[in-house]
Amino acid sequence: MYLVLIAWFYVALMMAVAEAVSPIGTVLGAVFTFLLYGLLPMLVVGYIMGTPARRRARQAQELQAAQALNTASASNAAPNASGEAPRDAVAAERKEA
Repeated sequence: MYLVLIAWFYVALMMAVAEAVSPIGTVLGAVFTFLLYGLLPMLVVGYIMGTPARRRARQAQELQAAQALNTASASNAAPNASGEAPRDAVAAERKEA
């Protein structure tokens, strides 16, 4: 993904330099050439190409949040929520010596 953007940046930069040093070109025209042929399309293509990565990151974050919620609800559950008998139903009495 980044290779395409770097190549596009290079070509747009070279177009802008060629227009700036041309006898009939201007620096303002070079700036607009770089912005309209380089920066704006690179931003759009980068956003579109980054969509799958953003989707995977969002799904991973949602999964992590769901797992944290399940873990938190399991640790806050009642002592007998597992359905098993409690180990010590009544605390042991301590005898005085």
